[in-house]
Amino acid sequence: MPTTHLPTATLGGTDLEITRVGFGAWAIGGGGWEFGWGPQDDEESVAAIHHALELGVNWIDTAAAYGFGRSEAVVGRALAELDSDQRPYVFTKCSLLEGPSRRVLHNLERDSVLREAEQSLARLGVDAIDLYQIHWPNPEPDIEQGFAALAELKAQGLVRNIGVSNFSVEQLRRIQAVAPVQTLQPPYSLVAREVEQEILPFAEREGIGVIVYSPMGSGLLSGGMTRERIASLPDDDWRRGSPRFQEPQLTANLALVERLRAVAERYDATPGAVAVAWTLRNPAVDGAIVGFRAPHQVDGVIAAATLELSDDDLAEIESKGSIG
Repeated sequence: MPTTHLPTATLGGTDLEITRVGFGAWAIGGGGWEFGWGPQDDEESVAAIHHALELGVNWIDTAAAYGFGRSEAVVGRALAELDSDQRPYVFTKCSLLEGPSRRVLHNLERDSVLREAEQSLARLGVDAIDLYQIHWPNPEPDIEQGFAALAELKAQGLVRNIGVSNFSVEQLRRIQAVAPVQTLQPPYSLVAREVEQEILPFAEREGIGVIVYSPMGSGLLSGGMTRERIASLPDDDWRRGSPRFQEPQLTANLALVERLRAVAERYDATPGAVAVAWTLRNPAVDGAIVGFRAPHQVDGVIAAATLELSDDDLAEIESKGSIG
């Protein structure tokens, strides 16, 4: 059982009461694919999952695409070692298939989505997926077909709730005509604030639950990222090619980390925890997905779930105007 009780929020119109911070399983898919994170030890991944659950986290977000099944299989392994009353909610995603050279192919055709769900259920070792999401709105002409397939899976009881990731307001409106959109998963962080304009206000108005991904900018705002570490990232770590990890953006982003560090010191927290807490102060956001690759990383960020930033903190963090 958890050793601590973290604050929770109801995820939109679902019956899921989620902790404000969830376990993100993108990085534990490892390297060797288009959006990989370099080498990863599966034993350490399982240990990280168990440690997060011990500290009170009650949901895991993964996807079939992460390592093309590897992340889901590792999550399934971690779940198999738990008693039924210790099981967290499990969220996963569909629509990204393995293509040549381990690159991503997009498919939202009904039969493909149904087949993916069957494979995800098997890898995860669960009877039903708590939240099933379309990963990307591609191919865009097929988003209605793809979401109708999710509604079909829900009607069959194979998934309990349905949502999407990376959708625009216009795309959300289109699929709302197919079935109620229960959740949205957008990118949101101090270096990716675009969703503040339209998407988050729309989700809040429509009662769509929001879980944000990459709240630390894929590790950039964790406090542990330096120029030297970036230079030594493995060749199969997708971040090597990200503009946020390169000049001219890098200098501004590392300056932002120092402002996060100054605020963090007042709370005996880490810059990463402050970065995640910053996303949680938006009223549209129910939870933040935080990627963990090892148990010690959980300890550094879990405080975000209980950290309440003051107006002065926010002013200091955002003092340099537009970031990234």
